[in-house]
Formats: sequence, structure tokens, C-alpha cells
Amino acid sequence: MIITGKDLESLRIVEGTVWDGQFQPAGADLSLESVYSFEGEGEIDGDNSRRKLPECKKIEFENGKVRLSAGAYKIIFNELVRVPQNAAGIARSRSSLLRMGAFVATAVWDPGYEGRSEALLIIQNSGGLVVHEKAKLAQIVFIRLEKKAHEAYSGKYQGENMNVKTEVESGGESPSLDFV
Repeated sequence: MIITGKDLESLRIVEGTVWDGQFQPAGADLSLESVYSFEGEGEIDGDNSRRKLPECKKIEFENGKVRLSAGAYKIIFNELVRVPQNAAGIARSRSSLLRMGAFVATAVWDPGYEGRSEALLIIQNSGGLVVHEKAKLAQIVFIRLEKKAHEAYSGKYQGENMNVKTEVESGGESPSLDFV
């Protein structure tokens, strides 16, 4: 079962929205806080013992926007996401972004995750893309699990980018949804 945008707002599963109307009937829009270029190679393996994230360089907004060439960019969203232990989140690109030859790639938001998430912005349009500060790029949808997960997410990315903004305080435990 998908959790409604109204419930996402009232249960504080998504906080720190920057636009009116970011809560949709079946999710919440995620907006751009910052964008980075990749400056080196990464390394990945099966047990994360050799995992190495590439260095990244922040691309500064000029007059509230950035001009990006075709390629891959790391982005950080404005919104704080707190996934209940009986839900998981999945995000998809906004349709306008797709119509411009670009998309956002994300991983699954596991039960118990809390943070300002990072994602991948892929621009395939050979003409590039102008992206404005706080642009709405993706919509996150939360799916209620059949039962509470046996454990909450506690991986490397728990609490990521919490220092990006300070006006939204952590609410402690992840919200818990009632089963219908």
C-alpha cells in the first residue's frame, strides 16, 4: 500500500520542503539542494571492505542556476526523509525532467533510514540542462511493508547530510505507521 502525501506530511516522514504543493497524492517531490561533479574513480566490492567513494566538487549556483553538460552528477536533496520501520521509499524522476532528456537514479530508502539523501542526476541531452536552485527533480513514494522490518537501517549513510540544513531538527525515532 502506498502512503499518501498528506500522511507523509502529517507524520513528518518528509520534512523541510521548500515549495508549496510538494506533497502529492501518492508521495512527495524532492528538490535540489546542491550538485557536484565527480572528480575521480570509485571502487565497489561485495562486502564493502574496499568501497571507495570518488571525490566530488561542488558546482556553485550562479544567479540561482547551474548549466550542466551531458553527464553524471551527484545531487543532494533539500528534504529530510525519515523512513518508518514498516515502510520503504522509492523515488522516480519527475516527468518534466524526463522530457528534457535527463533523469534521477536512486537506491531504495530502507526502513529506519534518516537523512538528506543523495542521488545521481544523469543528463543525456547533448545540449545539456539548466537546473535552478530548489528545482523539483524527483518524487519519493513510500510503500507500507506487510510488517515492521526486523531491524532498522544502520548503514554508512544513516544521518547523511544532516549538516546541510539546520532548521529541521531530528525527531528522534522514525515515525511508525498504523497498519490498516
